[in-house]
Amino acid sequence: MNARRTASEKLIHFPTAALTALLLLVSGCGNEEQKRNYAIPRSLCGMNVDSEALASFLPAGQKVTVKDRSYPGTKGCQVIVDGTLIVTAVQTWVDEGRTAAFVAASQSLDTVDRSAEEGRYQYSGYEAYGKTHGCVDTKYKQELYAVIQAPSSEHHDPDAMKRLIVSFTKSVEESAECMSGAGR
Repeated sequence: MNARRTASEKLIHFPTAALTALLLLVSGCGNEEQKRNYAIPRSLCGMNVDSEALASFLPAGQKVTVKDRSYPGTKGCQVIVDGTLIVTAVQTWVDEGRTAAFVAASQSLDTVDRSAEEGRYQYSGYEAYGKTHGCVDTKYKQELYAVIQAPSSEHHDPDAMKRLIVSFTKSVEESAECMSGAGR
């Protein structure tokens, strides 16, 4: 009877083991296809950013392209992966005396429910707004703001978005755009 049970157990375990091996093989192939075969950009619109934070929002794919999308008063760019727009970054001049919350309210795609540094940064899991320090255009009475949106990203991560907007805003503060004031 013991020999029969053992043989029977072997028959039951063999199909289970084979099925498990097959599933691992198939899922391994799927993971192979879902890799990033491109380098994560280290800058957005010419501004250095926290590339680890940016990577949080970028999907698997073959090719990443960063396209300039600037126009008078706004310097911007788009991060496109395999033909799909994933992230947009913008530096924009806004009337003096406004806040990041004001800019978020006027440009947000959804509810921006988090704030940092006494309101200097407003952000959610996939978009953020930052007010620069010292970037003032005295001629036109405007201040420079940084905006990042990742509406097409499947990943929403408030902590990564906060790191991304902080790094982007700090780079904008060190830019020629900030130093020149009305450098438009």
